[in-house]
Amino acid sequence: MYIIEFIKKIINVTPLDNYKLELIFENESISTIIDILSFIDKGIALELKNPAFFKQVSIESGGGIVWPNGYDFCPNFLYELLNRTKI
Repeated sequence: MYIIEFIKKIINVTPLDNYKLELIFENESISTIIDILSFIDKGIALELKNPAFFKQVSIESGGGIVWPNGYDFCPNFLYELLNRTKI
């Protein structure tokens, strides 16, 4: 038997101050906010520390988020990260 994990898709992303993103996932009724500062400390991710560049986030065809330099996040990773941080 195979276990199929379904891909979560982000349907809306809004960049906020202090390296936070407001996300809405497909089939979710509310938005949630995630802080990505800890993920943008080296390599091509450093460009995201520029507030104007950070605001250029968009949704890619697979439902993840991406910036013009190619730095991206898988939607399932973000969904799991959100679920791990809930108390």
